[in-house]
Amino acid sequence: MQAGVSQQQPSMAELLEEASLPRSLRRGDLVEGQVMRSDQDGILVSIGHKSEGIVPQREMRTLTPHLLKRCEVGARVLVCVLDPMGSDGQVILSLDKAQGEESWRLLQEYVESGKGVAARIVGYNRGGAVVDVDGLQAFVPLSQLVLPPEAGSDPEEALARRVGEELMFKVLEVNRQRNRAVLSERAMVREQREEQKKRLLLELREGTVCKGTVTGVCSFGAFVDLGGADGLVHVSELSWAPVSSVEEVVKPGQEVEVYVLRVDQEHQRIALSLRRLSPTPWDDAAERFSLGQVVTGTVTKLMDFGAFTRIEDSIEGLIHVSELSDRHIRHPREVVEVGDTLTLRIVSMDLERHRVGLSLKQVEEYHEAQPVETFSSPAR
Repeated sequence: MQAGVSQQQPSMAELLEEASLPRSLRRGDLVEGQVMRSDQDGILVSIGHKSEGIVPQREMRTLTPHLLKRCEVGARVLVCVLDPMGSDGQVILSLDKAQGEESWRLLQEYVESGKGVAARIVGYNRGGAVVDVDGLQAFVPLSQLVLPPEAGSDPEEALARRVGEELMFKVLEVNRQRNRAVLSERAMVREQREEQKKRLLLELREGTVCKGTVTGVCSFGAFVDLGGADGLVHVSELSWAPVSSVEEVVKPGQEVEVYVLRVDQEHQRIALSLRRLSPTPWDDAAERFSLGQVVTGTVTKLMDFGAFTRIEDSIEGLIHVSELSDRHIRHPREVVEVGDTLTLRIVSMDLERHRVGLSLKQVEEYHEAQPVETFSSPAR
């Protein structure tokens, strides 16, 4: 057998040495380095393999005071290669371009992760707001901004007042080729409110009293913001007295104290009450009413067995069908109608069960039983 020529394999040390050999830098490369010096001429950065590059002042204009702290001596920074050789053989670097590239990468990560990003409003136009994300400009369409209701007629004026604000946004779209990034304040606010709502639903307890702000009114009640979640005060829980219009009791923007009636975790609903924080009309009913007392009432509802009637705007009593007339009737509508105002007598009271019995016929019988006064001419 002919002996083969053995080929010597590289050692591990040689492989590591080969891997550590510097590769030639190219324009546009992003490299990480360490700040060695910082002065009025710029920043000297060590980029490995005993190589150093300079970041001129003109290539670090986008750095805010907050970001400049990250460029102190000894800090690790990301830089972009502008000129691998430079005029005197020193590599020319840029923090501005590196910051922009890093921002594009971060925005893409935010799109994929769904996280929010901090940005500052730096300008606006008719279509929306221009925001700065660590040196990168992105756009927030008007439809994705949260503006006050009064801004509907002049959104540009509202946007002008917001220049300089720093907020959290959701990243909707990133297109590096078209140099386009679209953000949304509305989506971020909606997500934050959902998180606040979940937390509030877990913390709220039925029977407690909370402070809130009326956010809207409608025919069936008022919505109150409790600090992240809206609860509903149904029109029947606004007042013990009849409510013809919700805005008679509360208005949008008004701060109120509300009583928590129910917390529905499954459907994420909160039922509130205003009237439960004020005395009920039955609390002092014993002081205001007594058996045999004559009162005035308004018919609110007719049933086969009688007519419900509200007295003194708050307490509802029942005129049983047998107490409507001394003649036999089949239905209360033969004697009264809803909306009629009547003079009635209280014939029964059960205040613990919130029941008052009223009578129409006993008032009429009383008046009929009164003697009729006759007047005669004086004797001459």
